[in-house]
Amino acid sequence: MKKILIAEDSATEREIMRKALEAEGYIVVPVEDGDRAIEEVKKNNYDLVILDVIMPGKNGYQVCREIKKDELIKDIPVIIVTSKGQESDKFWGKKQGADEYIVKPFNIDELIKTVKRFL
Repeated sequence: MKKILIAEDSATEREIMRKALEAEGYIVVPVEDGDRAIEEVKKNNYDLVILDVIMPGKNGYQVCREIKKDELIKDIPVIIVTSKGQESDKFWGKKQGADEYIVKPFNIDELIKTVKRFL
């Protein structure tokens, strides 16, 4: 089974994504901040990471950059899911190494389709 890390500070958003992805057969580990996300992704094996941009500790851009610069975990696909929808936000997300950038409010089916594309 594929394992997904979700870093999202909104408990509601975290639960929506967790339930939808678990219903698709994925193992999902939710965390609420960027520092915990980095710690978790470095010590456990994940097949994909979903990041919010705005969260306590390190933001999603910083987490993404750390993942993509680490030789051991750089190949893990990263999907940013955030309310920051300006073109400049998308630019910075991609510049930090995000494989995909989805703007909130998002369609859960779109997220699932994107996850399946990377896994």
